[in-house]
Amino acid sequence: MTYLVVESGPGLGNRYAVETDELTIGRHPDCQIAVRESVRVSRYHAQIIRRGDNYFVRDLLSRNHTYLNDQRIDDTLHPLKDGDRIRICELEFRFRERDPAKPTKSPSASTVTVGGLSGEESSLNAELVDDDGTGNSSSTVLAALDVVSGVDGFVQMTPSLQARINALIEITRSLGNALALDEVLPKVLSSLFKIFLQADRGFIVLRSDDGSLIPRWTKARRAGQDETIRISRTIVRRVMDSKEAILSHDVTKDDRLDMSQSIAELRIRSMMCAPLLDSEGAALGVLQVDTLDQRKRFQPEDLEVLTSVAVQAGIAVHNAQLHEQALRQKAIEQDLELAKEVQEAFLPQASPQLENYDFFAFYRPANHVGGDCYDYIDLPNGRTAVIVADVVGHGIAAAMMMAKVSAEAKFCLASEARPATAITMLNERLSAMGIQRFVTFVAVILDPIKHEATIVNAGHMPPIWRRKDAAVEEPGEELVGIPLGIMKGLEYNQKTIVLEPGDVLAMYTDGINEAMNAQGQQYTIDRIRAHVKNGAPEPHSIGDTIVKDVLAHVGTGPQADDMCLVLLRRK
Repeated sequence: MTYLVVESGPGLGNRYAVETDELTIGRHPDCQIAVRESVRVSRYHAQIIRRGDNYFVRDLLSRNHTYLNDQRIDDTLHPLKDGDRIRICELEFRFRERDPAKPTKSPSASTVTVGGLSGEESSLNAELVDDDGTGNSSSTVLAALDVVSGVDGFVQMTPSLQARINALIEITRSLGNALALDEVLPKVLSSLFKIFLQADRGFIVLRSDDGSLIPRWTKARRAGQDETIRISRTIVRRVMDSKEAILSHDVTKDDRLDMSQSIAELRIRSMMCAPLLDSEGAALGVLQVDTLDQRKRFQPEDLEVLTSVAVQAGIAVHNAQLHEQALRQKAIEQDLELAKEVQEAFLPQASPQLENYDFFAFYRPANHVGGDCYDYIDLPNGRTAVIVADVVGHGIAAAMMMAKVSAEAKFCLASEARPATAITMLNERLSAMGIQRFVTFVAVILDPIKHEATIVNAGHMPPIWRRKDAAVEEPGEELVGIPLGIMKGLEYNQKTIVLEPGDVLAMYTDGINEAMNAQGQQYTIDRIRAHVKNGAPEPHSIGDTIVKDVLAHVGTGPQADDMCLVLLRRK
């Protein structure tokens, strides 16, 4: 039988038999594999197709795409072979054509879920109940016990020694190298029910990243016993805060728990609760079993068993959380790599082919993507705009803003013949967005016929102009305006210069001049100016020299900001 096995993400370890000609994966309940835990998964995300003895996968035009063996696929049919990996956001499936030992899910009505379990006993919904208890009484591990002398009429329910040993061996094996907690820990609850015959209910509560307590796995011995398990927050908090296991023969009469009358509504009688601790002793959650029958009681030796299981389970939970964190980080890295590819595609793929002009460009983000950008924009009458811009900050947010800036700049420069008017319009459009990010921006509109360069500057470093006689100046320095996006109603000015043969213009972002070495010393504009003044005639030679020098200045330290450098020369 052909099947899919979940190798990462929600439902890790689950297997799904492919028994129909079309198997759909997505968030919608109608999907054969419905993924309800991830908002990144589309309603109808991907589909497995069977054509005779052959199988295919296709993307259903999903928002976050489908990947086959780490290659993005489209909505056409892509052949599947045994062992292929299908990635959908944080979910990764392995395609198998060999018979599984026993698929854990039937895809005809399947949901990849976190929490609950299936089996002989029923899985339940669960909710934590605020029962107003203070839970301040002191106790010690394995000693916080409500020890009462035996009373006639109480039921002693103890499995055989061999049954206990077998169940504990089963738990140990399950937790040994466990990374798929959604499959393993429910098995732990099942094994505990074999050890503690008096247990009517069991559950595992974990602390989430934001500190809230979440019931993750529940179990009841009899189906239909309860629609929802109501869990005492007092007990859970007491055990997690004290990091001590507790046993109570009768919760309703236990003064140590100091709970309100509402505890009676939980119908708990005898109860054991043990903390789940990581390798450093931090509380991750609790493991609890309880009874609803006052004749059934847990004994001190039962608490010893539960505590030993909780120690193993806590370490397994911690290892699984680290594993899931690594998988999430891997997914983030893959998304960032894709974002980097997209941003690189937005950058010019070639320099303008203008007679009598040479160009050089260098771009290097501090992270995967950055907030600097440069572009060459073809304009009417044979003119070309060379722009360099820098969004405050760097990373994903800055990169998204820069994509908007680049698109708006193309529109404004193509719409207005006068460059200063075009940048004034650009500022109005960016300011209207109401985003608390500003952009420094410089544009050089080059007329290759008249050999004129018109400069408009919005809060950016002025271009460095090397004249044919090696004199260096920064044209338009006195006309620098306010950065874009800060406020509406600003007017920008322009300055036009004539480029003679051999003249060079250099534009850059502050990631170049402010680049720091290990001693905290900046690279400085003076060093850029010196390389432009004393460099070879060709832009590539000047640009390569500056880039090598600034990277040598930074050394092995981290790059603090995005870097961008653009040069042009009239031959």
